Amino acid sequence: MRKLGPLSRWRSSVDDRGYASAMPATRQAIEQETDRVRTVQDKQAPKYDRQISFFERILFGDGRAWVCSQARGKVLELACGTARNLPSYPSAVELTGIELSPQMLAIGRQRAQELGHPADLRLGDVQTLEFPDESFDTVACTLGFCTIPDTRAAAAEAFRVLRAGGQLLLLEHVRSPARIVRGGQRLLEPLAVRFEADHLLRDPVDYLSGAGFEIDEVQRSKWGIVERLRAHKPG
Repeated sequence: MRKLGPLSRWRSSVDDRGYASAMPATRQAIEQETDRVRTVQDKQAPKYDRQISFFERILFGDGRAWVCSQARGKVLELACGTARNLPSYPSAVELTGIELSPQMLAIGRQRAQELGHPADLRLGDVQTLEFPDESFDTVACTLGFCTIPDTRAAAAEAFRVLRAGGQLLLLEHVRSPARIVRGGQRLLEPLAVRFEADHLLRDPVDYLSGAGFEIDEVQRSKWGIVERLRAHKPG
């Protein structure tokens, strides 16, 4: 696992204008893509846990634990999916989860019930959160920004609902800085987006600063494909 230095060093190593995935340009297009993502994830829900467990073994390792172990206070998890993160959170946190897919959420609620976990898991859209400003101490997301149609809107909403000094914690797969790996990602991107609603060339580093966050730590592993990121809302 490699920790990066100042953000400018990382940004200069990748031409994000050339490799960042295009996002829907209009509100109508974003709404249509959001509906499509919901449909894709509803279809994936019954097999998601089985599929993602494979990638957790070969790519993501203890990334979920890395994110959840740092969560403090009132926590909002974006795109909580089937609630795979529940066992990794400290017992003292007050957890709220938001999920777009009703089928994913149903599995997540069943998991919470089986674990006896008091998490408040809700159906919703992370691009338009229904919470007041400065409601949470921590916002977390694991493998979610790769599917959100409007990532900048989601980042802005995360910033809005965080209290001053609050932290953002992410685990994500991103475009690789290695040219040969990134070339493979570019070839696979159209198929991944079409069939999985999964963008391979995105990187939250591109847009979090624009939303107001200060990035504190970025760790990259697995040929730069896996990213762990910690940021905060200035206070």
